[in-house]
Amino acid sequence: MSETTQIIKKPLITEKSTWESGARNRYSFEVAKDARKPQIKQAIESLYGVRVEKVSTQVRKGRYFRTRFGPAKKPDWKKATVQIHEDDRIELF
Repeated sequence: MSETTQIIKKPLITEKSTWESGARNRYSFEVAKDARKPQIKQAIESLYGVRVEKVSTQVRKGRYFRTRFGPAKKPDWKKATVQIHEDDRIELF
């Protein structure tokens, strides 16, 4: 797994992540479950052309929900919060 688009699935645009991008220069992304921190750092640096200082990851548990066929569960997913250099910015929108 070395392709950057296979590691970084999508940016997470939420109220909290929008505030963190302006106030703390942190950005959140949904990443592949088997991606490691050095791989995430290299993928962000090559994809957006910024200097990454720190990577934090979380494995988020999928939620349970009801269907007409019975209970079901969404899959678990991995979230990466990336701290970038204070002089760099990522324009997501």
